[in-house]
Amino acid sequence: MIVDLSSADLAELPAYDVAVVGSGPAGGTVAAELAGSGLRVCVLESGRFKRTRFADALKEVEFDGLPIKEYSRERVLGGASTTWAGLSAPLDPIDLAPRAWIGGAGWPIPAAELEEAWAAAAERFDFPRRSDLGPDGLEALRDEGRETPRFEELEEKIFLARADPQRFGKRLRPLYEGPDVDLYLDASVIELETAPDRAGVTGTRLRTSGGRELSLRARAVVLACGGIENARLLLMSRGGGDTGLGNDHDQVGRCLMNHPKNYRGLIHLHEPVTSWPYMFGCLHRGFAGYAGLRLRESRQRELEVLNSYVRFEPIFPWSDDEGVESAVLIAKRSALALKALSGRSKKKVVELRDYSETGDDTDLQNAHKSAADWVGVGWNVVRHAPSVAWYAYHRLSRVAPKVRTIRLRNFMEMEPHADNRVTLSERDDPFGRPLPHVHHHTTTLDRRSLIALHDALGPALEAAGVGRLESDLSSLAASGEAWPITRDASHHLGTTRMGTDPRGSVCDPDGRVHGVPNLTCAGGSLFPTSGCANPTFTIVALSIRIAARLRRELGAREEAPRT
Repeated sequence: MIVDLSSADLAELPAYDVAVVGSGPAGGTVAAELAGSGLRVCVLESGRFKRTRFADALKEVEFDGLPIKEYSRERVLGGASTTWAGLSAPLDPIDLAPRAWIGGAGWPIPAAELEEAWAAAAERFDFPRRSDLGPDGLEALRDEGRETPRFEELEEKIFLARADPQRFGKRLRPLYEGPDVDLYLDASVIELETAPDRAGVTGTRLRTSGGRELSLRARAVVLACGGIENARLLLMSRGGGDTGLGNDHDQVGRCLMNHPKNYRGLIHLHEPVTSWPYMFGCLHRGFAGYAGLRLRESRQRELEVLNSYVRFEPIFPWSDDEGVESAVLIAKRSALALKALSGRSKKKVVELRDYSETGDDTDLQNAHKSAADWVGVGWNVVRHAPSVAWYAYHRLSRVAPKVRTIRLRNFMEMEPHADNRVTLSERDDPFGRPLPHVHHHTTTLDRRSLIALHDALGPALEAAGVGRLESDLSSLAASGEAWPITRDASHHLGTTRMGTDPRGSVCDPDGRVHGVPNLTCAGGSLFPTSGCANPTFTIVALSIRIAARLRRELGAREEAPRT
């Protein structure tokens, strides 16, 4: 059942076994996994089927340091999956293990359990399987075209995206229209309500865009609003104390992480390259993907650095042309174009001709657009017709352009530093609730880690006969000049991280908020460390695990009749 509270005439809401706050990949997965359990489940979504001006106003955030992009957080059915490009990869072993140089932080979940959860996410939600990431998948292309060297200090990491990314709002709409899960739209949670004895939460307090306030009671509540909003809701819920829920040890909001990204560094090839699908990116067997390069884990341990990586992006004559970016965007929004490309990729490798073809959209492609903006996109194609024609010729023909220069797109792991955090602003949102304030800066260790990767990459490329690396990261750091890797990857992680000790974490290994046993956090806010992988794959895996635990604890009855 779907209820839009902006128009529904309800004096009160029914009680539920589980209330899930947020309909993105985390919340949607929890709801889908609880369907058919016999539990009464609802999803509370602040937005509606499509973006609204009011819901967008609720996304406002104060920040200092790394910027928070407007489209990195969405109040709409499906949440951030509505703008997600789909890139996926599992975490690496070093991400899960304790590392002394970041205070011993590691994951409190056995690696084998995460492997099971990743396998379930691949099977049920179309993420890549291990075989897609290995020798039987994209890795089979490592020596196609230009042979990929095997480096002593570096190793590859593969990233894949469905040619048509998973949109959780669209994907799960049939679930919400059925009898198993109720979906409430225009249902902004402004506070979690607590029991008089503070032994747990009793439900949520909601407000609609029209200002109407309602309470919804639930035996268990799951916060699945993203790294910023999960922390904000806990801090705003003062029924459990003046510092907020789960915040007895001042941990809520701390250790915010991201994957700062940006271009820096050029590789001048010794010989032109016309084909290198493994490193440049391609469509292959229904996925768009590429291999990045990171320091081997043994070398990371020796240097005591973090797990950053770089992507090779070939510079074509039309690179960064607005007309080409617009043409790629139109193709991505075209079902016929996607079907044609996907069909070709199942039969053969379709090599990259623009970097945004492989699951990493440009700002122009990601930014929200009005009808007038779409007219502007079309006009971009017209006014840049020569570049678009040159791109289209090489996209549609068998003639491959010669690549002489590669630029590096850098993706940083951030350490879980306590000073990077979400707090409450003195300014209010349209409901009169405090805005989130995000303090978000790279640390010396973050920067040193990427420099170490560049320092290893230069000699490795020369020794392998690939080319010469031009990089100034070391000199910039030494001179104290502004660090250039500062773009938001929209991966807001770690603000309610998991751990076994409440003095250094917010949630236990199963996602329960310490001291509030019927309140669970889901999503990237649980991450104790970030690694360098795009997080949605792991977010969905953790949500599958959380739903299984809720089934056990709440006495789920398979296919029980709904009352």
